[in-house]
Amino acid sequence: MLAMNKIKVLGTLVTIITAAIVFTSCKDKRSTGWEYAPNMYEHLAYDPDQKNNNFKDGKTAQVPPAGTTPIGFTRFDYPNTKDGYELASVEVKTVIAQTQANYADGKLLFAHFCSPCHGINGQGDGEVTKHGYPPPPSYSKGQSSRGGAMKDLTDGKIYHTITYGVNAMGSYASQLSPEERWKVVMYVHHLQTL
Repeated sequence: MLAMNKIKVLGTLVTIITAAIVFTSCKDKRSTGWEYAPNMYEHLAYDPDQKNNNFKDGKTAQVPPAGTTPIGFTRFDYPNTKDGYELASVEVKTVIAQTQANYADGKLLFAHFCSPCHGINGQGDGEVTKHGYPPPPSYSKGQSSRGGAMKDLTDGKIYHTITYGVNAMGSYASQLSPEERWKVVMYVHHLQTL
């Protein structure tokens, strides 16, 4: 008799638990009823495009204060003008060590980003010129559109041009970090001697 009561109680308990699970899981067929990281679903932080009463203008995404520099950002305080180009020519010098590793990196970066127009040897015979695109001047024999021989371009002039672009060449500042630009400058100096 006692064993029978235990089985009834256990059966009733199992039935109640099963009913509770079925009842609570009927809302969403895909849901297990468990939430792994609730803060990922209902976070407290504001989304960048969300209204935010903590600021006078009501925007969450704020412009950085004037005169500040983001962490890890390298300033290049030479304007995208002819005067900025000439000033960079005189004042800007390479900031990386002249090593074989940096040279090899510069060669690889040049091949990926620059050779489609400039050609693998910097002669202005890249693949795009075979399809009617105007060729850039040769680094060793050409003349710069800003004046002077391409073989005489300084660190600052090459870095300025990579940063801002010139003529049909767009800026590579978003594709190449400052350090990578310096590696390309190192390799371009090699191409000026070919």
